[in-house]
Amino acid sequence: MSSIAQKKGFGATLWDYLTTVDHKKIAVMYLIAGGLFFVIGGIEAMLIRIQLAKPDNDFVSAGLFNEIITMHGTTMIFLAAMPLLFAFMNAVMPLQIGARDVAFPFLNSLGFWLFLFGGVFLNLSWFMGGAPDAGWTSYASLSLASPGHGIDFYAIGLQIAGAGTYIAGINFLVTIINMRAPGMTYMRMPLMTWTTFVASALILFAFPPLTIGLFFLILDRMFGGNFFDHTMGGNTIIWEHLFWIFGHPEVYILILPAFGIFSEIFAIFARKRLFGYSSMVFATVLIGFLGFMVWAHHMFTVGLGPTANAIFAVATMAIAVPTGMKIFNWLLTIWGGSIKVTTPMLYALGFIPSFVAGGVTGVMQGAAPLDYQLHDSYFIVAHFHYVIVGGVVLAILAALHLWWPLMFNQMLSETLGKWTFWFFFIGFHLTFFIQHFLGLMGMPRRVFTFGANQGWDLFNLISSIGAIFMAIGVVILVVNIIITVVKNVPVGNDPWGDGRTLEWAIPQPVPFYNFKQTPLVRGLDTFWIEKQEGNKEGMTYAEPISDIHMPNNSFVPFVMTLGLFIAGFGALYNGEKDWAVPVLVLGLAITFASMAVRSIKDDHGYHIHKEDLMNEKGGK
Repeated sequence: MSSIAQKKGFGATLWDYLTTVDHKKIAVMYLIAGGLFFVIGGIEAMLIRIQLAKPDNDFVSAGLFNEIITMHGTTMIFLAAMPLLFAFMNAVMPLQIGARDVAFPFLNSLGFWLFLFGGVFLNLSWFMGGAPDAGWTSYASLSLASPGHGIDFYAIGLQIAGAGTYIAGINFLVTIINMRAPGMTYMRMPLMTWTTFVASALILFAFPPLTIGLFFLILDRMFGGNFFDHTMGGNTIIWEHLFWIFGHPEVYILILPAFGIFSEIFAIFARKRLFGYSSMVFATVLIGFLGFMVWAHHMFTVGLGPTANAIFAVATMAIAVPTGMKIFNWLLTIWGGSIKVTTPMLYALGFIPSFVAGGVTGVMQGAAPLDYQLHDSYFIVAHFHYVIVGGVVLAILAALHLWWPLMFNQMLSETLGKWTFWFFFIGFHLTFFIQHFLGLMGMPRRVFTFGANQGWDLFNLISSIGAIFMAIGVVILVVNIIITVVKNVPVGNDPWGDGRTLEWAIPQPVPFYNFKQTPLVRGLDTFWIEKQEGNKEGMTYAEPISDIHMPNNSFVPFVMTLGLFIAGFGALYNGEKDWAVPVLVLGLAITFASMAVRSIKDDHGYHIHKEDLMNEKGGK
């Protein structure tokens, strides 16, 4: 930490993290919180595989199994994968475009706390009468009939967390549009920035349908609405449409940043410019566009009719084309490169065949007649995990190793990193490859047990053994992190030696203001260009040193979100408990009061003076 940071009180204290608006510290908080939810979701996955390891198992009851599979899916998608990707977006994207922070630092903090409180609210259901039990998709027929408050925790928790995601998406969009350094044209942006941009645009359009669906579900369950109750004139299929209009773009909200991560890794460790940069950008935008035109392929068995099925089948197959373009470009980036097989590169190399397998089975399901046979079988489970684990989770693990030194000025052990990769990668394929065949053999998804005479025993046992391998890989990763933090060996900037983009040019540890002087971007892979021309600083500057304006820390986002968290319990127990309405009013009052404080208070931030910057080490 710089001396200026210490003078201004930017120490790594609990209060500092509760009030910070610094995108780098918010990235660390996303990483920690997402990592904890990832572990929780992983424990739930292990419970599922223990239950299915042998026929007629009674390790957990049928009702508890429904709660576990619902919470596993919901936690991994909303509370683990997305925030972990947001951690890297926050940590890397502003640095890649030469910005000193995101466009709205206050909203960045608010988005994190909304996600965290929403996730905590959802998981409190385990201790307050039972977790949601209608599957992570929470189809209306099941969710309306579900007793207890599990589904209410689901609806309110996801509504709070979803608001945080929406805020983050808007923030990233505005940052990339408005805060790029001089010379950083759209066609000079790194692929990680491009995929963050398109994924944020998808969030902008995909989350409102989910918000509306959850709002209707809350009204139906807690306030006597009848949007989805067919006995009262409602329509359960409307939930499916609203959910999947969000749900399929959500897959691309997750996978596009993963594509960006792997694009960075292939270029760095093949020591080549990314092949076909322009076509990669085009493919990214096209995937984002087509992602909104395929949602009803999740509903081929609903009975929409042959015309609708045909349209969505064609759109589903069309989206494979830009994805295939990316695969070929990555392969051609490797071709002829001077490859360094580091831990991130291992994940990238393992990703290609894994994700292609997931994509191919997706196109298979795009054929509506075949989907009638595969629907709700373990084939779907296998396909989905080949896309999400074989794509998104491998990317998160790769990014963790790649950008750990950028975020913490330390290098994770390469030896332990490779052990993690091999255990996780082998375990992943052991777990899910065999599930394709379980699906073809007729095993339905979401069943809590099976008979000994159905021929599924061996394949389920192999799948459960694979899950143990994956768990061992994660344990090794945790050990690696602990050892690295304890040793605390600083590594400096560009520790891989082959960084190509601006984030690797910044001195370590990264100053809280990021750039002392705004960089001038002179081309794609600007840091690589500067290094080739012998520029020891790694940057050409667009301006002389001058005063820097920085935002103040704020406790308001935490308080604002705490108010919504409290109000959620009031809404949940409305009509049941005498204290419900006062708690609802109290929570909303806290939220609106903190909003009023924010709007009334003059908060123009502060200036770091030119003289202080010049006195910093390396100042000119």
